[in-house]
Amino acid sequence: MLTRSYQGLRVLDLSTNIAGPMTAMLLGDMGADVIKVERSPGGDDTRALDPKVDGESTVYLSMNRNKRSLLLDFKSDDDLAQLYKLIAAADVIIESFPPGLAGKLGLSPEAIRALNGSAILCSVSAFGDGPLGSVMPGYDALVQAVSGMMSFTGAPDGEDVRIAPSILDVSTGMWSCMSIMAALHGDSGKDEFQHISRCLIDSAMLMMGHQVQGYLATGVAPEKLGSGAPSAVPYRVYRSRDGKFMLATASEPQFARLCAALGLDHLVSDQRFSSMAARIANRDELDTQLQQCFLEHDTSHWLVYLANAGLSVGSVNDLSDALQLDVVKERNLFLDPDSVGWCGGQPLLRSPLDSEAKALRRPPPRLGEHSQLIMDELRNSADWPADLVDEGASGS
Repeated sequence: MLTRSYQGLRVLDLSTNIAGPMTAMLLGDMGADVIKVERSPGGDDTRALDPKVDGESTVYLSMNRNKRSLLLDFKSDDDLAQLYKLIAAADVIIESFPPGLAGKLGLSPEAIRALNGSAILCSVSAFGDGPLGSVMPGYDALVQAVSGMMSFTGAPDGEDVRIAPSILDVSTGMWSCMSIMAALHGDSGKDEFQHISRCLIDSAMLMMGHQVQGYLATGVAPEKLGSGAPSAVPYRVYRSRDGKFMLATASEPQFARLCAALGLDHLVSDQRFSSMAARIANRDELDTQLQQCFLEHDTSHWLVYLANAGLSVGSVNDLSDALQLDVVKERNLFLDPDSVGWCGGQPLLRSPLDSEAKALRRPPPRLGEHSQLIMDELRNSADWPADLVDEGASGS
C-alpha cells in the first residue's frame, strides 16, 4: 500500500519531457505538493507530442498527475521574481534545463543555493556537466546510441535498433526519486543544500550491467541476438506452425525437462549442448533442431504442453492483446478512470509503488491551470503555497 509519506513536502518541478517529470510525479504519488513550473508559451515539451486525447498529449498525461501547473514567462523579470520566491521556499527542486540555460536564467546550482540554502536540488541530464553534457542536450534514443546499447539491440546483421520504450528516461526518473528520498532521510536532512546530479548515461551503463562486465572480462563485445539472450540458450522466440512463442530456459534442469518433453533426450548428453557454455557456443545448431520440432504444432499447443512440463513459455503479444490479459486486471494496473476527470475518461497507469491504485489526488493539469491560484497564494503568504491534498482532483 502506498502511503502519503511525503505529505507536506514542497516540490518544485522545473523539468520537462519524461525523466524529471516522472521524478516529481512519483513524489506527488507519495503525497508531496508538486508545482510544475512551465515555460510560456507552450509549457512542457511533451504537450506537443502525438497522439492526443481531449487535446492533450498522452506522453504528457503519463508523467504529470498529482501536480499543479504554473505558467511563467521566463523572459519576464516579474515572472522570474515569482519563481525565485517559490525556489526560496521549496524543499525539493527538480530541473532538466538544456546546457547553458540555467545560468542565463539565474538558476544555476550556485544561484539556487543562494536562494535556498537548505533545498535538495536534483539536476537531470543526458550526460552530466562534462564536455559532452555541457554542449549537447540529450534524449533517450541519443543516449541509447552513444552508450553502445544500440550496437547489440536487434536482429543479427540488421540495422541498429532503438529499444522502443523510453527505458533510460524512466529508469533515470526512478533513480532520481530514490536519490531524493535518500537525501531527505540522510544525516543532512533539510539543514543544508544538497545537489544531486542524475544522468541517462549512468542509467544506460547500469541497464547494460552484465554486458559491460562480460566485455571487461573477455574483451568480446556483445552481439545482436534478436530475441535471444547472451547468457542462456535456448532462450528466444520460436516459430510454431501458426505463429510464435517465447521460450526461456536458464538452467541445466530446465534444459533437461525441455529435451524430455520434446523426445530429444539425446541432446542432453551431446557434447555440443551438455552445458550452458556449450549451448551458447553452439546456439545456431541447437536452435535449428528445436525450431524444426516446434513447427510441428500450433502455438496454443506449445503454450500448454511446455508449461505443463514446468518450462517458462508465453505468447508474443501485441499491446492490444497484452492489455486484455487477466493479469492486467489482477494486478489492478490502472487508476480509476472516474477519478481521472478531464483526460477523456482515459485511465492512467498506476505506479508500481501504488499497488491499490489509489494515489491519484489530481489528474495531470492543463497548461497553467493553477497559475492564478498559486500567484494569489504567493501574494498572501511569504511561505510556500498551501498544500491542496484535501481539495481532491479538481485542483481549482
